[in-house]
Amino acid sequence: MKLEQKKVAILATDGFEKSELFEPLEALRKEGATVHIISNKSGEIKSWDKTDWGDAVQVDKKLSDAQMADYNSLVLPGGVLNPDTLRTDKDALQFIREFFDAGKPVAAICHAPWLLISAGVIEGRKVTSYKSIKDDVVNAGAQWVDQEVVVDQGLVTSRNPDDLPAFCSKVIEETREGKHAEQHA
Repeated sequence: MKLEQKKVAILATDGFEKSELFEPLEALRKEGATVHIISNKSGEIKSWDKTDWGDAVQVDKKLSDAQMADYNSLVLPGGVLNPDTLRTDKDALQFIREFFDAGKPVAAICHAPWLLISAGVIEGRKVTSYKSIKDDVVNAGAQWVDQEVVVDQGLVTSRNPDDLPAFCSKVIEETREGKHAEQHA
């Protein structure tokens, strides 16, 4: 198991894309990582599954109680509702910025780069995202590319659920490798 002794935070709220949370969660746990679902609310959060609400997942820790220092990496699932809600949450944005400030791996898929934009950490980065937010990413100063997975100094991004196998593989790799020498604040 590649990730024993590693702890990963998955930051999400209601409306996360079902596969984009559950597949990384399962892949990380399979490799031995301890994974916590962090949210702006306690209890359960509900997924969005293609055209309707999907399965719920239990929140392990409320965002206000989570500390970046407790985690080796951060995963940001997409969906439309989830990142659109979290991008206006100052605590969520601060939590994300802290991972970048510490040089720890961050992974964002689909619409989750909206969170990177709002956190002010995407400028100058090579990234991908869901195609409908390409202009947002470019306007925020990032270089957008159409690839299934892009890694830029610990920042892992992917376009959509079809990219999950490559995304999960890179999240595991970056979490295993840990901190990056070149940091972006």
